[in-house]
Amino acid sequence: MSEKKKVINTNSCIPLPLCVINNQGKIIDANDHIGDVFIYDAIVDADIFTLTGIKTAELYAAAADDTHPLLKRNEKVFRLVAYLMGEEPDSDLGIIFNDVTGMEELKERYNSEKPCVAKIQVDNYDQLIDSSGAAPKLGLSSEIDKIIRKWAARINASVSRVKSSSYVVWFEQQYLDRLVAGKFDLLDEVRNLETGADFPASLSMGVGVGGKSMTQTEEYANAALDLALGRGGDQAVVKRNIKIEYYGGKLQTVEKSNKGKSRIVGHALKQLIEQAGKIFVMGHRYPDMDSFGAALGIMRLCSLSEKEPFIVIDDFNDSLQAIFRQARESENYKFISSEKAISMAEPEDLLIVVDTHRPSMVQCRELLNICEKIVVIDHHRKVEEFIENPVLAYMESYASSTSELVAEILQYMTTKKVLLKLEAEALLAGMTVDTNGFAVKTGVRTFEAAAWLRRQGADPTEVKRFFQEDFYNIRLKATAMSTAEIYEGGIAITTCEQVMPDAQLICAQVADQLLTIKGVKASFVVGRNNEMKTVISARSLGEINVQVIMEKFGGGGHLTTAAAQVDTSIDETVNKIKSILEVNKQ
Repeated sequence: MSEKKKVINTNSCIPLPLCVINNQGKIIDANDHIGDVFIYDAIVDADIFTLTGIKTAELYAAAADDTHPLLKRNEKVFRLVAYLMGEEPDSDLGIIFNDVTGMEELKERYNSEKPCVAKIQVDNYDQLIDSSGAAPKLGLSSEIDKIIRKWAARINASVSRVKSSSYVVWFEQQYLDRLVAGKFDLLDEVRNLETGADFPASLSMGVGVGGKSMTQTEEYANAALDLALGRGGDQAVVKRNIKIEYYGGKLQTVEKSNKGKSRIVGHALKQLIEQAGKIFVMGHRYPDMDSFGAALGIMRLCSLSEKEPFIVIDDFNDSLQAIFRQARESENYKFISSEKAISMAEPEDLLIVVDTHRPSMVQCRELLNICEKIVVIDHHRKVEEFIENPVLAYMESYASSTSELVAEILQYMTTKKVLLKLEAEALLAGMTVDTNGFAVKTGVRTFEAAAWLRRQGADPTEVKRFFQEDFYNIRLKATAMSTAEIYEGGIAITTCEQVMPDAQLICAQVADQLLTIKGVKASFVVGRNNEMKTVISARSLGEINVQVIMEKFGGGGHLTTAAAQVDTSIDETVNKIKSILEVNKQ
């Protein structure tokens, strides 16, 4: 018979709490100091997991890896040091409980007192003040200032007003959890102000947390504020190293009345085009009407400088077949594949990316690494994954579509009729798709751009032909509509079970149609494409921010229109959507 191994012969061996367990997790010995850890009189034969909540396997792994789990008992914190008592891997295990309460309290205090910085900007400040009328101007500005300072006082923060519309707020990290739990209620307070303007006041906030220095923390805040502004404002973005969190975003982006930026971007882009050797234009993978229309518009802009660009396109949705065939047969455009573009491209060439700013979504990612001059034109809300260091970026989330932005740029290049009929119709078709027939996300500038395209020769009847569908697709959509379920809060969810190349488009059209049902406030449609990717289309009437929900799936979009692609099954995806919506309700 093997004799039970005794580890502790006297209590003076180690003046720290210590016990020994066997490979079954049973305590076989302990010294008198163990009473500092456990309040029980006798713990021999007790189970270590029952006493500590730490599994036996984890303790053996800690001994092998020289790691030290922490245990909180009796208002103290102990660091566990585990070591094998013999040479065999399943030998008895000695565990020393080292009291590190003071050190952990100091660490917690250090972390809680770390400086955080919030950069705050009043959205569309000049336009807001001008629209509020002569009398309320000063009152509105001082009211916003008062709200920000009261909010800062609640978290013992210091506030500096660096410009009439900008603030810098420094506070301790211990208050961050309170701000997150309240979902940055400062945004709601400002949004509820009576402005006298035809749109509400709102703030953009970037919060930097956990930098190695105050300089780095401030850099995090600047990056977070850029994201908040690029996503349309009325939201707070928290950046903790590489982790980014979003809060707010309840308002539609306010349309800017001044078109000066379009003119400046147009002239800057024209200079880049004139100085370029070869020019490549590309949108996102599986381009839609907006991406394709914007690409044709940019091609015409290049032709005004006597340049012939290459439009990079591989595969596309069935919905694009009619207009793409018409464009190719006209022989006015140079379409090339990604493979051909890679073989042709050189560092000094110009690359113009339309309708996306995410490297993972472009038609040919390799071109981003080859071309040193990159221009980005996009209307989507900015996400943390974006093309770095473009020489020119025109990203306006207020715009209905990238086609609208390109149409505005073209207006300032010449007073003559510059577009071919097909190009005008392609741009108008892009705007039509992204506005769901000019029903959502439209402003004055949207209709002005559409009117200009009409004068350029766009025929709405021809545009309508681009959207004609197969009878099979109509039946698929009818089936999806009939099987939709409407949940509490006006959430409609349905699926398109058939695998099809146009899954994203079909799902988007069904999601739009679901919003026409009385009582439905948001819709989610899940399908499967021929690459066996699960696609999600999400739509909202504005009360629910579907962009934030789609970002949890790696997608994005706008407050009312968003989408994503995932690798999980349709059922798993639907269940995840339901769980996210359930959490958001709380």
